[in-house]
Amino acid sequence: MNLALSQALYGLGFRWSDDAPARFAVSPAIAAARLDQAFRQTEAHLLHLCPLDLGDDVPELRFGPNAIRNFTAEELSDLLDPDGLSRGRPGWHFDSQRFSRFAWLVVEEIVVLPGKPGGRVLPGLFVDLRQDFGRIEPHKRNFPAPVEAALFALLTAPWEDITSYSDLDWRPFRVPWVHTLSDDLFARQPMPPDADTLSWEPDFYEDTDGAMVEAERPTRLPLTNAAIAQTAYLDDAAWTELIEARRSPLFHGPIEHFAIRAFAGDRIDEFLAHVTVIEAALGQPIDHYPRKRPKITGQQRQGATARVAWRLAALLDDASAGERYFALFKARSDFLHGQVMQDIPSQVRLDARRLARRCVCALISAATSPSPPESQDAFLSELLQRGSSQALDQNAANGGLDDVRI
Repeated sequence: MNLALSQALYGLGFRWSDDAPARFAVSPAIAAARLDQAFRQTEAHLLHLCPLDLGDDVPELRFGPNAIRNFTAEELSDLLDPDGLSRGRPGWHFDSQRFSRFAWLVVEEIVVLPGKPGGRVLPGLFVDLRQDFGRIEPHKRNFPAPVEAALFALLTAPWEDITSYSDLDWRPFRVPWVHTLSDDLFARQPMPPDADTLSWEPDFYEDTDGAMVEAERPTRLPLTNAAIAQTAYLDDAAWTELIEARRSPLFHGPIEHFAIRAFAGDRIDEFLAHVTVIEAALGQPIDHYPRKRPKITGQQRQGATARVAWRLAALLDDASAGERYFALFKARSDFLHGQVMQDIPSQVRLDARRLARRCVCALISAATSPSPPESQDAFLSELLQRGSSQALDQNAANGGLDDVRI
C-alpha cells in the first residue's frame, strides 16, 4: 500500500501485524511529535551518499553542497540509523565497519515537497497512467541530478595524469550506487546496499602467535603524489564558476550527459562517450547540411567532423588537438560502421579522455570570462573561422603537403 502515512508509521516502528514486537516502536509521544512536524514540513533535506569504490586516498574536498570525506563506523551508524531500519527486519545487519574503509562523495540537496493536496498522502494516485511507460528518455540520468553535477565538477580534474596505472584505468574511483537519505518522515527509506557490492581482495597478516590470518581489504586504484595538488582548485569558488558556466548558452548541448556516461561506462562505450562530449560541445546541426552551412574559403574539407576539429583546435589554441580529434573520430566511425579495425590502444583511450576534459575546461573558462559569449552560434562560428585559418596557415608553412588533413 503506497500510503505516505503508512510509510511514516512504519518508519516509527509500528507494524500492522498482530505479532509485531512492540519494542520496535517509538513511544506514542515521540511518534505524535514527529508526525506533527512532518505534516508541517514544506521542504526536505536529502543526503546522497556515494561510496567511492576502488578509491585510494582520494583527496578530501568540499565544493558547494558536495564533499569527499571519510566516515568512522560510528558516524555512518548515526547517519543511516541501522537500528531504525532493522525494525521488523530480523537478521538484517548494516556493516558500518566495512563501509568505513571507503571514502564517500556526499551531496546535499533541498527539495520542495509536493504542494498538491494529497500529494504526499497518496502519491500513487498522482501518477499519470496515460503516459508511455516504455518510452526512451534521450538524456536520462545515471544518478540523481545533484550527484551528476558533483561528478561533472570532479571530472574536470586531470585524473588521467595523476592515477598511477592510467593505462589500465584513468578513473580515481567508481560510483556503483547512490543511497539517498531524506528527513521527510513520509518518504520511503530504502535499505542501503550490502558492503559486498564494493570491491574487495584477499589480505593476509601475521597474528601475535605468528600464525598467518586470511582477511580482506578494499581493492584500490592508486593515485600519484600529485593528486592533492592537482585537485586543490576544487573549492566553493570553482563550484560557483561551474554553476555559472552550466547556465551559459555554451552548455546548451548534452555535454554533462556524455561526460557522465564516459565516467560510468566501460571500454568502447567510454571511448565513444568521450568523443561525443567534444561533438556535443562544438558541433552544430547545420554542420550536417552541405547546402545550408557556410562554405569555408580555401578548405577542401567542409564536413561536420572537420568543422568540430577546427573549433577544438581554436578553443584549445592547439592545432594538434584538432588532428587528434580527427583520428579519434575515425576510430569511432570505423567501429560504428563495422569497419575492420585493430584494438584501440590505451594511449588512444587516454587521448579521448584528455581532449574531452580539456574541451570542457576551456568552455568553462570561456563561459565565465569577463566578456562571456552571448550566443553559442556566434561563439562556434568564430572558433570555426579561427581554427580553419590556423589550419590553412599551418598547411602553407608545411609547403602544402598536409592537404588540410582535418
